[in-house]
Amino acid sequence: MFNYIWPLALVVFCNTFYQICAKSVPGTMNPFASLTVTYLVGAVVSLILYFIFEKDANLIAEYKKLNWAPFVLGIVVVGLEAGYIHAYKAGWPVSLAQIVQASVLAVILILVGYFLYKESLSWNKIAGVLVCLAGLVLINWK
Repeated sequence: MFNYIWPLALVVFCNTFYQICAKSVPGTMNPFASLTVTYLVGAVVSLILYFIFEKDANLIAEYKKLNWAPFVLGIVVVGLEAGYIHAYKAGWPVSLAQIVQASVLAVILILVGYFLYKESLSWNKIAGVLVCLAGLVLINWK
């Protein structure tokens, strides 16, 4: 059970600090300049963790396994980070931006799962989509 729960606990923990950090980027700083520091630190930490956790570390062998995904992921992650920083600069509250994007993302990923990965589309998932959409209406109601 621990192996099932700890990854999501890590995501929740890190996402909490991620949102705090994204909201705390100085308003006068260019988000892309900020991201250069973010990714330099991330690259160094990733390299250190690779050598800590990989008993027979061989980066060249690992890099030979590359496909398109890490390259596109790098582009997408920059968009994700810049999007949040710009959203906070535009005035989105930290308590609302994450909820809105997560609700919309949940709906989109149900469709991606169904069409791209042939995951089942149950009535529970359809009901969940409707609840997400209703939640978006309620949370944004003024």
